[in-house]
Amino acid sequence: MNIEQKIQLLKPHAQLLSGNLMGIEKEGLRVSKKGGLSQAPHPSALGCALTHPNITTDFSESLLELVTPPLSSARSVLDFLQDTQHYLYCRLPKDQSFWPASMPCVMRGKTYIPIAQYGSSNRGKMKTVYRQGLANRYGSVMQVIAGIHFNYSFSEEFIEKFCALSENDQNKDGAYMALTRNVVRYGWIVPYLFGASPAVCKSFLKGYHQHSLVEFNDSTLYKPYATSLRMGDIGYQNLREDEAGVKANYNSLSHYVNSLKAGMATPCSDYEKFGLKADGEYQQLNANTLQIENEYYASVRPKPLIESGKKPLDSLSAKGIAYVELRSLDINPALPMGIDETQIHFLEVFLLFCLLKDSPAISTREQFEIDSNDQLIAHEGRKPNIKLKHQAKEISIAEFGEQLAVDLSLCATLFGAPYVQAVSDIVKRFDDPELTPSAQTLNNMKSQNQGFFDYINQYAKQYRQDFLVQDVNQAHFDYLDGQAQTSCQQQREIEVADTLSFDQYLAQYFNQV
Repeated sequence: MNIEQKIQLLKPHAQLLSGNLMGIEKEGLRVSKKGGLSQAPHPSALGCALTHPNITTDFSESLLELVTPPLSSARSVLDFLQDTQHYLYCRLPKDQSFWPASMPCVMRGKTYIPIAQYGSSNRGKMKTVYRQGLANRYGSVMQVIAGIHFNYSFSEEFIEKFCALSENDQNKDGAYMALTRNVVRYGWIVPYLFGASPAVCKSFLKGYHQHSLVEFNDSTLYKPYATSLRMGDIGYQNLREDEAGVKANYNSLSHYVNSLKAGMATPCSDYEKFGLKADGEYQQLNANTLQIENEYYASVRPKPLIESGKKPLDSLSAKGIAYVELRSLDINPALPMGIDETQIHFLEVFLLFCLLKDSPAISTREQFEIDSNDQLIAHEGRKPNIKLKHQAKEISIAEFGEQLAVDLSLCATLFGAPYVQAVSDIVKRFDDPELTPSAQTLNNMKSQNQGFFDYINQYAKQYRQDFLVQDVNQAHFDYLDGQAQTSCQQQREIEVADTLSFDQYLAQYFNQV
């Protein structure tokens, strides 16, 4: 059954798509007035990062993460994110701003990147030690690249209808794994269409000798046709994991779980050199290829609902897939939220396309094609006449995009007119790379004669100014004030409840069956 036939069969059930849920996790650096990474601890006015559901930190104490709950529409998600970002600007110290780009501000070296702290509990210490391990393994500078993660689930009723139509008795987990394979397969379109990181401050690559970037001006490096350096080889990559033969296998849920468990159980001689501890302080959680499953970089992850104290992969095996996390989105500095409603509508259609499109197992040969396409798009995606690989043949981006646009447009009809319009607007970028955010970023930098830092910093100042004069959504501010208080109370309770030493806690965590 082709995609058009599936859509015809699903049309009577299209209203079930209104029960789909989505959420956004948006990262961003706290930046000082001088333009460097803030050295100040996580602001107490924002609550405690360990337990706050909406405002937390990622790798660094200075790398904030704003998290929406699962909501049923792009508008409601963006409203929640906007009100949370407004709250953030109102609670940040006056000498700090929120960096509105994926690639970081001026970097002064790894010693000026404070690793995130989560209090004295075993759970909090584990999060910090994990990040210390990342710093030792990959370097701290790479870890402060920011992005947007888009979480999505189809309504249970829609998935049931879809599975009932399938010709091979597919269940929900099988359907979601087929979707993730297609996200991997066609995922190059996300950095091509939405990549917004074609340039970087020179300070980011100070001491980094192996790169192919060229000089934009005396403060900036770039690639003329890059779409997303964040997704390229100077971004967060598991190159050593690939060399060690650890590659996430999306061919079924059990394949996926077992492939990551293998990485978590395989000792790595490079990481054994750091040792587990130095001067009594943990340097990493363990010396295996992956400390925990989150260390494996992926553009998409199948995710379970979180169960306290359980390893995510165990929850995934026991409870199945609750939603998928799309992780390849750059922050668009030209948008106050870094993302907008048109883009979210397109992403919803793309994920529906990935669900409906036939999705055979990914062979080793195809995986090689996929990896090659991803790197080519990240570094040279707007270069005239470049060719991608698809089913052992070469194909131009315009031609490949044209093929995909037909199916995407069909899928959009199940959602309705705003989605059809969103797809129509965005697929124009396949034919005209100048319409992409990466091209617009470079064109604006050139026309304004600004390097990366100055160009992004003007947005940082403007957004702060704009947000601080907006009317406050008092109900949302009251909610977040309450969460700040509750999160710190919860953190204290977790700390008081600890009965094990940290050594015992780690042993118990990793010995879970």
